Amino acid sequence: MSENTVWHPNKVTAKNREDLLLHRSACLWFTGLSGSGKSTIAAELEYRLYQRNVLAYILDGDNIRQGLNRDLDFSPEGRRENIRRISEVAKLFVDAGLVVMTAFISPYREDRDRARAIIGSDRFVEVFVDADLDVCERRDPKGLYKKARAGEIGDFTGVSAPYEPPVSPDITLVNDDRSDVGTHVETIIGYLNDRAIA
Repeated sequence: MSENTVWHPNKVTAKNREDLLLHRSACLWFTGLSGSGKSTIAAELEYRLYQRNVLAYILDGDNIRQGLNRDLDFSPEGRRENIRRISEVAKLFVDAGLVVMTAFISPYREDRDRARAIIGSDRFVEVFVDADLDVCERRDPKGLYKKARAGEIGDFTGVSAPYEPPVSPDITLVNDDRSDVGTHVETIIGYLNDRAIA
């Protein structure tokens, strides 16, 4: 960070924006293996929140890597920078008064802890979409596991790169073949209601 920059405060505060929108802001940080269901659950949650007049937005891993983070690879260093950047973007969304959902594998605990510190622990909700590797590999919606097993993709989480599951996530959603997206969404909405967020 340049020593010649100074944070410029706004006249309109985060609380002002929350009052305008009639709900609190927060970041729901979805983490889990590729194919675990992060984006699917987040998309259904976004729609349900929209129906409840809650302004919400999804920052999806694949979408972000097509624009903002297209210069990053999937090495441990590239993954860390990917998560650092999206944490800063999510912080801005939270300051704007939105409920923002991030759907990123975010395989390293240290990076997720740093995201929580950047965004603020009082506005950060870690959602672990817990699906076993064999379930994710069977789903393989993008054909990535097949490519990783064939050696066509390196540093692939769960195959040739590690995934460190959360130790104590705020919400755990076991997403196996018997799971229902609607039930998972209700679990999250219940949590948001309990926290007086949305």
